[in-house]
Amino acid sequence: VDPEGSVSIIDLRHGVANLTQADVRTASFAKFNGRSIDPLIRIFGPNATVSQDLEPEYIAVSDDSRIAWVTLQENNALAIIDIANANVMSLRALGLKDHSQPGNGLDASDKDDAINIANWPVYGMYMPDAIAAFTIRGQQFLITANEGDARDYDGYAEEERVKDLELDPTAFPNADALQENEAIGRLTVTTAQGDTDGDGDFDALWAFGGRSFSIWTRQGKLVFDSGDQLEQITATVLPDDFNSTNDENDSFDNRSDNKGPEPEGVVVGVVNGRTYAFIGLERIGGIMVYDVTTPSNPQFVEYINTRDFSGDAEAGTAGDLGPEGLTFVSASDSPTGQPLLIVGYEVSGSVAIFSIEN
Repeated sequence: VDPEGSVSIIDLRHGVANLTQADVRTASFAKFNGRSIDPLIRIFGPNATVSQDLEPEYIAVSDDSRIAWVTLQENNALAIIDIANANVMSLRALGLKDHSQPGNGLDASDKDDAINIANWPVYGMYMPDAIAAFTIRGQQFLITANEGDARDYDGYAEEERVKDLELDPTAFPNADALQENEAIGRLTVTTAQGDTDGDGDFDALWAFGGRSFSIWTRQGKLVFDSGDQLEQITATVLPDDFNSTNDENDSFDNRSDNKGPEPEGVVVGVVNGRTYAFIGLERIGGIMVYDVTTPSNPQFVEYINTRDFSGDAEAGTAGDLGPEGLTFVSASDSPTGQPLLIVGYEVSGSVAIFSIEN
């Protein structure tokens, strides 16, 4: 049985020790059952209602604490919640990223022994994990880490490799070449979408995650997407370890067929009057730093990776592996007087504290 997704709002005014069930209100998605919703919101679980199918993941809250934005990762959507009334006001489809367009390339093969970031006839579902809110000149924006996630459990699995699908000959006249391992044959895509005319073959290919971060308006309209920058940067900085997985060194190209670097966490902070985003890459590791003071045109600042690719992950000598949660501490709240970034690494079981000094 798939339980209904929901968001709880807990009143802490009387202190944690005095909490009762009366302090908990639940924003339910049940009102969307039976309603017509955007077809790009993925509702596809076997025999599931809309409220059962929606899967809340991360939450960001507006400056005035009136609105919460909740990522619905597997559904590739965003929920907008009225906090005071514990009411889900709307669901917003996040849409698709066209990997055939310049600047939106991806490395789709883990079997070519090479870095090959290229354009392919594939759509990426953003499917964000973490989300954060920030304000620029009085206007609120959202930023998401577009990790991607598939459904795979007893009785249902949506993932399949492109080489194992029947591709529509009109949509993919070069299907044989595309389905080679060195092309996109190894790429994992969903079987829940893509057969647009219902004839049993695939007219479009939808891959998991955007391999990027995105900036959105508070209404969920796309302002900026980093395209293939995260893969391009890691390819330049760590060419021998490109698209490595997070629990094994000597794993070059291991994740190219499945979500790449997997941007997982994101936080935003202000340093010396500039607004910066810090994006954690779950697989290859490390933190991407971008100046997002101009939300429509973020600028790459640096890539910090405290992983030791010469070490042994199982022996605990490979440094920090698998960044998961990130917290920014402003200079005014910092015990050192300097802004701090605190990162928890789920694979290595470590915590790193970075001092931001300039």
